[in-house]
This record gives sequence, structure tokens and C-alpha cells, in this order.
Amino acid sequence: MTARHDIRLLLADVDGTLVTNDKVLTEAAKAAARELDEAGIALAITSGRPPRGMSMLIEPLALRTAIAGFNGGALVNPDLSVIESHTLDPAAAVQTVKLILDQGLDAWIYTESQWLIRNSRAPHVAREAWTVKFDATVVASFTDAHLAHAVKIVGVADDFDLVAACETAVRKVLAGKASAARSQPYYLDVTHPKANKGTVVETLSKLLNISPARIATIGDMPNDVLMFRKSGFSIAMGNASDEVKAQANAVTDSNENEGFANAVRKLVLQSGVAPV
Repeated sequence: MTARHDIRLLLADVDGTLVTNDKVLTEAAKAAARELDEAGIALAITSGRPPRGMSMLIEPLALRTAIAGFNGGALVNPDLSVIESHTLDPAAAVQTVKLILDQGLDAWIYTESQWLIRNSRAPHVAREAWTVKFDATVVASFTDAHLAHAVKIVGVADDFDLVAACETAVRKVLAGKASAARSQPYYLDVTHPKANKGTVVETLSKLLNISPARIATIGDMPNDVLMFRKSGFSIAMGNASDEVKAQANAVTDSNENEGFANAVRKLVLQSGVAPV
């Protein structure tokens, strides 16, 4: 097969896109990755997850490009050696934690090597540990030393409207000092201003010497919209919100219905099927 729109790189989100809701990488998704490789199209992944939380995908997808964890807060090679990382300004990190807690959300801190929480029984902790395949470190409180090394701070709540409102508040107060976007309806990810998925597109473009116009992106959440805007061709998952779908060039099926594999075959590889 040949590439639609002369695409040379597909940048894929992970949760809600590349894997199912049970975090399974299907055989169809693996086969689609092989078909991309056979067509001469590179595959890269980006996620709010820490890089080590994506290590289980490297071999099944035969990844050879940089992996962008923390929404671009840390770029690593497939052997997990660090290419570059962006820590939050310590003062901005302090403000972020205060804003998140004042808004009624729980807070987590990720450094390059650690995931720090205050309560091991808090909502989503067990699920996150199962997803990323390592446990958090429980601390009594977040110290200045923790905040000085924060690559990502997460606000967590099951009140989705509260998470959205906190996103607005953080963006207003920390404009220019941090990037804030929801990676799940219950997660607000706060990172360095340069650590967002739009910047991931630009960084991979430079690293691989591929024009952004020849990069395709696929995702499902508001934090994926920034990479949609920077790439030449964007695909929203069928499980994405109408808001996210409206920002993409095409829409595929849901992550529970082989949306990634179908997008590769029908939209990225030449098939004669027009974008939705």
C-alpha cells in the first residue's frame, strides 16, 4: 500500500486510541503497525503516561522512533534513554498544586523517575498503577524538592465538570507558565509550556526530518487537539467528544471497535476511502 497525503509519520495517542478501554493492544492494531512499516511510514506514540508506562508497547509495535511521555514532557528512545525532558518551573509547580487542591481535586506529581501520591487508596490510583505497570510512592506531603523536579502534575476527580473547570482556572492563572489539558475526563495534566502534543509534532518533525505537513495524528481527547493543529492530517477516534471530532480532518471507529487499525487502513494508507 502507499500513503495517503504522502504521509511519512503517524503519531498516535495511547489510551482511548491505540489500546482498548481494558488497555489491550489488539492483534489488528499490531498488524496495522506492521502495514505502516511495510509502506515506509514511521509510527510514534505520545501519551500523558510516563515513558516507562509505555514500555510494554515498544516490542509489539516494533517502535523505532522517539516516544513522547508526559504529553511531551519527556522524549525517550525505544531503550528509554532520555532525549530531552522539561520540568515545570518550581514556582509554577507550587501554584499548580495549590490550584488543584483548592478546586477540590486530588493531586499527583510525576518526576522523571517517580510517581508521587498522598493516598494509595485515592480514586484511580490502583487503576493507574495497573495501567503503567509500576507503583506510586506515597508521601505525607509534596515538598519543595518534589516540586522542583515535577515533569507533570495531575489533578484527579470523578466530577468531570470540576476537572474541566480546573483546567480553565489553571490555564488562566498560569498562562505562559504551564500547559494544562485533560488526558482523560477525570485527569487534568499540567506540564511545562513546551510539553504538549503540538510541540511533540514539531519535535518529531525536526528529529526525523519530516515536514509537519507529512505527519498524521490520531487521538481522542482535548489534549490531542494541539497535535491535530500542528499536523498535516488529523484523525479523531469514534469515542472522542464532538468537540474533539470537530477539530480533526477525519473520524474513525472507536477504540473498542478497532478504530486505530481501521484508520491506518482506510485513512492513512491509500484505500480510496474518503475522510469522514
